[in-house]
Amino acid sequence: MKFKKIILYKEPAVSEINIIQLRDFLEEKFSLSVQIAENVFSQFNEEQVRSVSSIRIKDIKNSFTRYDYNESEFEFEKKVSNDSSLMESTIKVENADEISQVFMYDGFELQKILRYLNKDEQTLHIIMTNRLTCTFDENDNRYHARAVICANPAIISTTGIIEAPAKPREYYFEAMALKAQGLGIESAKEKYKDKFLDYNDKRLTRIVEGYLLQVIFYNITGESFCEDIQCKLNNAHWQKDLLFSQIEINSLCKKHSEILKNLN
Repeated sequence: MKFKKIILYKEPAVSEINIIQLRDFLEEKFSLSVQIAENVFSQFNEEQVRSVSSIRIKDIKNSFTRYDYNESEFEFEKKVSNDSSLMESTIKVENADEISQVFMYDGFELQKILRYLNKDEQTLHIIMTNRLTCTFDENDNRYHARAVICANPAIISTTGIIEAPAKPREYYFEAMALKAQGLGIESAKEKYKDKFLDYNDKRLTRIVEGYLLQVIFYNITGESFCEDIQCKLNNAHWQKDLLFSQIEINSLCKKHSEILKNLN
């Protein structure tokens, strides 16, 4: 194993994530030292904040181009860097009239901005953020929300965990029907609350464990995902599958358990 240490960066705006529990989980699984660090964006200088401002996505149907932000947008990004809870006040996907209203960021470009952290090859940096990270898919020529961007530094988007895996189709139909009547979607969310994660969900810590494993397996073995739904490395495309693999099963498959055993 080439890494000797992991630095896990907090997302203070999501208090439901127990960072101590995550550190203990990693130290139990791997023979590595795990250090907890403060929100990485709070350390950003003006140039870095401007770089983040320029990687917002406004058109999900076109590949990345630098966003031409204005000074008020830059000032907001500067405030968010110091107080990430402000991101919680922005328009959520479910409330947007147009997807361009949602604050979305190119995940690979954000990763490039964070590469200054890689001062040695023996430390794996894992950044948790409530920014919604997305990547452009050449297969269907559009951006998609992502819960995790692997490699080093790695990014785990708490908003991506909520938005990337799809909710039940029935929920979307009922939510659209309620909106068409000018009503809120709270009743639909209550009806299907056991079927998907929501913001500030108490189950987030357990879910993040799986994404941490995906990051570490990717950086050590080159493979991050498992096709077996009964494995914490499963790359769930549906919320029901995410909850099943991470909450109900909550373990690695036989193949990846053996790999983990040999790593240590």
